[in-house]
This record gives sequence, C-alpha cells and structure tokens, in this order.
Amino acid sequence: MKIRGKQKVLNGVDRIDTASSLLRGKRIGLLTNASGVDRNAVPTVDLIAGKYTLTTLFAPEHGIRTNLQDGLWGDDAKDPETGARLVTVRHGDSEGLKAALEDIDVLVYDIQDVGARFYTYIYCLADLMRLCAEAGKEVVVLDRIDPIGGVGIEGIVLDTEKYSSGIGQFPIPTRYGLTVGEFAKFINREYGIGCRLNVVPCAGWDRRLFADDTDLLWVNPSPNITSVNCAINYIGTCIFEATNISEGRGTTRPFDLIGAPFVDSARLTQRMTSLKLDGVVFRRAFFTPKFGKYAGENCEGVELHIRDRAAYSPFETMLYLYRELSYYREFEAKEQSVCLRFGNDALCGEYVDPEAIIKASAEPLRAYMKKASAYLIY
Repeated sequence: MKIRGKQKVLNGVDRIDTASSLLRGKRIGLLTNASGVDRNAVPTVDLIAGKYTLTTLFAPEHGIRTNLQDGLWGDDAKDPETGARLVTVRHGDSEGLKAALEDIDVLVYDIQDVGARFYTYIYCLADLMRLCAEAGKEVVVLDRIDPIGGVGIEGIVLDTEKYSSGIGQFPIPTRYGLTVGEFAKFINREYGIGCRLNVVPCAGWDRRLFADDTDLLWVNPSPNITSVNCAINYIGTCIFEATNISEGRGTTRPFDLIGAPFVDSARLTQRMTSLKLDGVVFRRAFFTPKFGKYAGENCEGVELHIRDRAAYSPFETMLYLYRELSYYREFEAKEQSVCLRFGNDALCGEYVDPEAIIKASAEPLRAYMKKASAYLIY
C-alpha cells in the first residue's frame, strides 16, 4: 500500500504487540535512543514503560536522548521520566553490564541503524547479546529498515585479526546491506554468540526502498546523520574522521561537505569531476564549522551531491577523494584510526590505488553475500 506516493511500512516497534508473550510479566531492559519511536513518534521507552515492566535503560554512544556528539556517552543514573535505571554501554565494560543484566529478564533493542560497518550501535547490541547468552537472558530486536536500502553492498570486509575494535567486530563489508534484525541473526549463528534471539520483523518493506521512499518518520539516529543522502555519503566520508580533513561536522551538511583550510577547492572540484564517477556531482564548497575540526576557520573543499543512488558508490568515491587529498603536503592521517574504519591497511601505503582496492575486495564481498543471504528476512 502506498500513501501519497510513499510505501507504507511498519517497523518492528509498530508490531510490538506480536511480541507481548515475550514481554508480559518480564523485567525488561531496553537499549534505545531518540530514533526509537513508532510511526506516530511515540518513543519506544514510553510504549514499553506504559505496557510492561521497564527496569533498565541501556544508552549507546550519543546518550539515551541522542543529544551528545560523537565519542560521548552519558553517565549512569536514574531516568527521571520512567524511574528506570540508566546504564551506558561502552565497549569493554563487561563487568558493569553483567551487573546491570541481573535486573532484567529480557533485553529489547530498538535503534535505527544506518547500514555502515563502523556505526557503533550494532556493537552495543553484539556486546549485550554475548552477555545475555552467558546469563541466559532473552533478546528481542525490534527490527528497522536499512535506511540506505538492503541491496547495495560495497567496500572492505573487515580484517578482524588486525583491526577488531568497538567500531568493527565482525568480517562484514563497509556497507553490509542488512537490517539490524538480519545482522543480529547473522552474528548470533555465524559467530557463535548463541543467545535466545527473537526478531520482530518490519512489514511492507522492500529491500530496494530507501527510508525516504517510505512513509516512516526520519529521526536522526545520531546527531550528524541528518538525512538519507547523508547516511549514504557516510559510508565513504566517515574515513575523514581519522584525518585532518573536516568531514563537515559543525556545519549543516555533515559528511556531505569535505575540506580543510589548506585545500584548493577549485582544483579538487575539477579533479574529482574529471573522474566522471557515476551518480554523484561535486560542487565547489566553502564552509566554516561551528565546532569540531577548524571551528571558526574557513575551509575549502567539495560538497557531494547524489544524483543517482542506484549508480552511486560512496565507497569508490571516497577512495578517489582520499587519494586526491592525500597529495597535499599538509594532509595528516591517524594510521590506526584509518585502518579501523577502512577495514585493512590499504590506505596507509605511499600511494592509494582505488582500482586495485576495488578489485581485491570483489571476492571477499561475494563470500560475505553468500553467507549473509541465509539470514535475510525481506
């Protein structure tokens, strides 16, 4: 069914009553943030607190209300609205989380993912799934659509032997093409987590649909993912977080704007345009971040405008953009941080070869797709 040209879709939270037998009479812990709302903008926190026994709220990066910037968590406390205990989920804090799990019978997860391997929320879920498996607690994932579609898969399959971290724990690609429910099923079986997992699926979603093809609300899943196109560009431009190039934080167009005070925007725009990359247009850009890198300083660079989502590869575009920016003598990169985001060390040599990187990634991507396809719900 379509409403005003948009596909009507229900996320898992809109079908939470189908899981009432798993929740009724249980002490519930909820891992969520501001993106956890139903189609009428009612927070999942309120829905669960109103119908069931909510004892504990688990908060990921950016806090339970998604009001904190990158790399920030709130403090453990008592939630003033629900009275539930509030516990932050930091990677590596297993003892604190184990103690918190003693007060629950079932863990519920409801956060909008963005389909990027280095987005931290899915690892908050993975860490708690492991601990729930050890403690014999059930896990219920209220599934949400992949906002950048569930068809496109691209990038580097993470080298977990060298670069496992809180922003990457499993050998999955940069853009991995799964909903969070599918991801949970995948890691639960393939990587031996073995928790008692239940996924409440979406209804009405087609893998070819982006979030703005549906009638679902867009709530920023984190402060700087402000639109579907921003989330698509994030697949590529997140790499610049690990460099002295601004990724647009502190502006109204994070991850769409890329630049620095030392960049020649005219030259960069001409060089990127000459590549004739599919589905994207580069606009010469000037911007002054209000916070983050180069706060208060004029930056020059490019703005990435997506013209054709089906043709556009944010990963490929990033490779060429990274190569062009690395030619500047002022360019600096934190090698370990680059590798953790990228997935291997291919960007850390003297020369970035996009064609060779894409060619080398083809077989690992095919192997991943073959394995992951067994866990598709839609």
